[in-house]
Parts: sequence; structure tokens; C-alpha cells
Amino acid sequence: MPRRPVPLRAVRALFLQRQHLARPRSATLTAARLGRFVQDVGGLQMDSINVLDRAHYLTLWSRFGPYQRARLERLVYRRRLLFEYWAHAACLVPTKMLPWWRRAMLDYRVRHTGWSDWLRRNPKTLALVTAAISANGPMAGADFEGRRPSGRGGWWSWRPVQHGLHYLWMTGALTIHSRQHFHKRYDLLDRAIPAALDCQAVSAEEFARWHVERSLHAMGAATERDLAGYLTFPRFAPGARRAALRGMRERGEVAEVEVQDAPDRWLVLTRDLPALARAGRAPSPSQGTTFLSPFDSLLWYRARVSRLFGFDYRIEVYTPGAERVHGYYTLPILHDGHLIGRVDAKTHREERRLEVRHVHFEPWFAATAPPPRGGAALDQDEALAGVSGALSSLATFVGGDQVTLGRVSPRRLRAPLARLR
Repeated sequence: MPRRPVPLRAVRALFLQRQHLARPRSATLTAARLGRFVQDVGGLQMDSINVLDRAHYLTLWSRFGPYQRARLERLVYRRRLLFEYWAHAACLVPTKMLPWWRRAMLDYRVRHTGWSDWLRRNPKTLALVTAAISANGPMAGADFEGRRPSGRGGWWSWRPVQHGLHYLWMTGALTIHSRQHFHKRYDLLDRAIPAALDCQAVSAEEFARWHVERSLHAMGAATERDLAGYLTFPRFAPGARRAALRGMRERGEVAEVEVQDAPDRWLVLTRDLPALARAGRAPSPSQGTTFLSPFDSLLWYRARVSRLFGFDYRIEVYTPGAERVHGYYTLPILHDGHLIGRVDAKTHREERRLEVRHVHFEPWFAATAPPPRGGAALDQDEALAGVSGALSSLATFVGGDQVTLGRVSPRRLRAPLARLR
């Protein structure tokens, strides 16, 4: 007997649960919670933009509220609970997953990337870098002498040593030992993480299955397009992911489900079918208010966000100023399981001030209409109070003793939001 179609709200609710956003900012950050979070979502993305705060700091604040960055640094770079590698762009990933990422490291040695081919033809650079770090301990790119070559920009503006450092990191000879002012310091992988000495890489087939399993676990239920857009590294050869899925379905590890108002083929781990059913019965997909970093794992595949939440999002830091619609560094607002708007904010560190340049609410929320992907209209006063509380929490986290509120769209919502400050 065929199963009844799964409501879209169930997919959305399970996605929020797996992303640790069912009760945002309701638990304190501990080593165990940090490990579970990163293992559940697959990776904690890092980015150099610091107009508000670093992306990985903000992603953890979204879940745990204000916490001590120094403690996070100790957990990552001293206890080695996580290590830096490429999962969806540059990420922190669980050290216990090293056997699987070891396979990606080994495979990277034969990838065609232009500059990595050059390094293979010029092994002296790799030998020089490895010998220097082996003898001297952790080193940053600036510790190596030499000038950047003139000529074209982009990757080729890096010195050969910088190419070598990146290549040796991606292939697992080196790891990122620590960071100083966000600049990477490299060390031998086996020296920084002694467990790597006895770590055997899984097979290519095991890695493909694990990659699919991790992505499906993080999303709860997903289409094949979602799988390709979530953990985007490595890029599998044509058909490799599909072959892994086929084998998992034959073994009963993956099931296909029909989702209401979503014609694509949806997949779910068989063990997650009960969780998906429970999520569909939940009165609310999430409770509470928080803001999401532009590089949050919930937003990694923005087409999925549009399908589940009816929320179209783009990172406008790469958009010319005159063409920006919502602001330079906008954080989507999550309230009671719905994306109701976005906040454009900037930290003025010397002034200890959080500048809220623009709060833009979605038209349906401003009109107190039902959300675009189903559900009852939200209580606007409760939502504004939630936004105000999240702004206070964010200000505390970034060291802002003062919060200045700029534009609010629509304008009529500025006064009630300002009164809550």
C-alpha cells in the first residue's frame, strides 16, 4: 500500500531539527554540542568577511547565543575536536570523520586544477615547503621568503609557496594548525593530529555512500539536486552519486517519498522515516528567533531554501553597491520556523556599537498574511519582540554596548521595533 504524501512542513521541520534550529539560542555551547552540531550538518563554513563577525562564529551564535570565542578556539585548535578542510567551501569538519576525508585528500592528488599540475611538474616547491615546516613547526605563508610573481591576477598571483601550502593541505600532507588574525598556520597533519598516523582512508565506494548519507542526514529529506548542492566537495564524476544512491536503495538504506506540492523525487534515509513522520505532526517547525550567517549550512543550497521557505536569498557582498537590494551583509531572520526577513548589520569595534543599517521584512509578514509555503499567519508583535531580542543577543556577542537602528522596511514597522529596543 503506497504511503500518503509527506507534507512540505514535515520536510521543513526535519531540516530545521537537523540544522539545530528547532530551538535556536536555547542551549549553551559545550564540546559535546559543538561536535554533534558539526557532525549533523556536515561542516561549519568559514569565510574571511568580518564586517559583522566571521561566518563560523555567527553560525554558532545562531544556535547557541553568545559564547566565548576563546573556548571555541581551544576546542578546535588544541583539543582538535574539529579540523579545517573543504566540504562546502572551506569548513571545520569533525576529526572523527578523518577516515572519510582522507579519501578526498588522496583523490585530490590526481585532480586537474592547472596550478596543481604545475606543482607536480615542479616538486622542489613541495619539498621545500614540507621540509621547512617539518623542521620549524607551524608556519604561515608570510614566513616563507619570496615575492608574488607579476602578471595575471587570481590564483596565479599567489607565490609558488602559497600554491604549495594549499596543495599540501588539500592532499593531507599538512593541516591548518591554528590561525593568527585569521591567517592560516600550517603544520604536518600527523604531528598536529597524531591519530592521523593510523588513519586508513575508506574506499572510493564507501566514501560516495558516506557522502550521500551525510548530506541526507543533514537535510532530512532531499532531492538529487539538493544532494549536489549541499556538500559540494568533492565534485563526483558523472553518475558516481547516482550509483551510490542506487546501491543504498537496493540495500534498503534509502527510501523514496512523495512530498505534497513538490513534484521532484524526494529521498530520505530509511531510518529517518519515523522522524519525518513526527516532524509532520509537530505544531510548529521551530520556536524562537535568530539570524543566519550568509554562509550558514541551512542556506548552502539556496534553491532548496526557496522551495521549502518561499524565501529568495542572495549574498550581496559580491554585488556592486548601486545594485544591492537588501544590503552588503544581510542575515536572514528565522522566526518560529519561517524566514520572515533579513538584517543588514555592521560591527563598529572601536565604538563598541552594533549598527543595524536595515531590517527588511518579507511582504507576507508585513501584511500579516500566511507564509508562502503554508502555515498560519504569525503574531507580528511576538515576531518583532523576537527580532529585538536577537539583536540584543547579537550585540552582546560582537561586543556592542550600543545598538543603533537604521531603516526598517516597511517603514511602519520601525516604530514598534524601536520601542522594543
